[in-house]
Amino acid sequence: MYIHINGLKDERFARPLQLIANLFFEETSISLEEEMGKANIKIDFELQIGAKVEVQAVLQQNEQSYKAFYEKDLSDGLMEKEQFKVIKNAVAHVYLSVLQDCTKMVQKWGILTGIRPTKLLHKSLQQGLTKEAAHQKLKSDYLITDEKIELMQAIVDRQLAVVPDLYELGKEVSIYIGIPFCPTKCAYCTFPAYAINGRQGSVNSFLGGLHFEMRKLGEWLKENNVKITTVYYGGGTPTSITAEEMDMLYEEMYTSFPDVENIREITVEAGRPDTITPEKLSVLKKWKIDRISVNPQSYTQETLKAIGRHHTVEETINKFDLARQMGMNNINMDLIIGLPGEGVAEFQHSLDETEKLMPESLTIHTLSFKRASEMTRNKSRYKVASREEIVEMMDLGEKWTKEHGYAPYYLYRQKNILGNLENVGYSLPNQESIYNIMIMEEQQTIIGLGCGAASKFIDQDGKINHFANPKDPKTYNDSFEEYTNKKIAILNEIFNKNVLTK
Repeated sequence: MYIHINGLKDERFARPLQLIANLFFEETSISLEEEMGKANIKIDFELQIGAKVEVQAVLQQNEQSYKAFYEKDLSDGLMEKEQFKVIKNAVAHVYLSVLQDCTKMVQKWGILTGIRPTKLLHKSLQQGLTKEAAHQKLKSDYLITDEKIELMQAIVDRQLAVVPDLYELGKEVSIYIGIPFCPTKCAYCTFPAYAINGRQGSVNSFLGGLHFEMRKLGEWLKENNVKITTVYYGGGTPTSITAEEMDMLYEEMYTSFPDVENIREITVEAGRPDTITPEKLSVLKKWKIDRISVNPQSYTQETLKAIGRHHTVEETINKFDLARQMGMNNINMDLIIGLPGEGVAEFQHSLDETEKLMPESLTIHTLSFKRASEMTRNKSRYKVASREEIVEMMDLGEKWTKEHGYAPYYLYRQKNILGNLENVGYSLPNQESIYNIMIMEEQQTIIGLGCGAASKFIDQDGKINHFANPKDPKTYNDSFEEYTNKKIAILNEIFNKNVLTK
């Protein structure tokens, strides 16, 4: 599909318009330049910027014409970046409207292609808007449907019940500890994850750097009397390392971090069933860690083989039962909608198998074609379900979770996500992951430690400073001291500022 845009010369419009077009069409090409060849769709924009931004779009296709108009006040004193965001959203508003009219397809998330819809609702409520006014703002500004707004509100209500002091947690931090190793690399994955076989030298060096980061950060937290809300071990797969290495890692946590006994939640994403052993579960139990993930992704063996997961369906079930027998009383499982070769029947089978285990929480992901993944690089090899089937599978998941006592408690979206849907975390009562709430709603600083770990430093004004450790183990091993010192410098700046503004 070739779409020619007339009247918008700023190249910053190209990417957001491309993302919205991809919601409607496969393999879209957008041009803001002079028309090259025969366009399938032409859209003429008229954009006027003064005290308000006024935008009109007229779409022409096959002698049919569709028109939309939108205006939005421009607040005084906006920085150029903030002003362009208002203009960009106004352009997206009319663009989506004419595409919906033309295709007769309704995008339930409106113009949103970003990751955190619920953050918008939290922000409006924090500003003092009533629920009704906040909902109307989501509808008018972003064209989000009532169905998705109701889902957002249910999640926000649940989050505030689980973490009543959510808006006051900026004075604390959460910690993400990344272990960048897995048994194999999954086809859809873009996380920093290296096959662990033959890399023991890299593992040893990496763990030395990680222990250093933990000690230095722990010193800073103790000196500045900053509490930890949650700790999350992710990756990769944190249980790829040996039981002895895990034991030393958790010992370092208890030695270095302040008041570990009162951290609200510690999670280890055991993820890959083929990494779970009785010895490793014993180590978790020794250090009072009982929240883990055991992720099947699918209960169809052919699917697991196609995506590069070398465990069996039977192994998933056996390792779940083993974890339960050894005292893991808060287990999360992940399922993915839209994996290659899977349709409604296969997803229903995964739900039926999940019913036999009843984990405390279940995250239902929708497959996203991430740019750096094997699946995206070789897209023709991976046949996925149609848009209609993807929506039907999501509806199945929503119905199944409701019938079995699970409620949604966090949500995020990804670019290039199938069916323009979402990823939703469901849980049984009082079994929600506080870390997942913190990472999605961005109410506090999250410090990333380890290879490829990303930090999000959030100051008193809500400004976010992203900082990432190197993804490659060798680069990390060569520079972990430098990166640790840089993070501590940012922490000093943020928390000193927070103290001064209180």
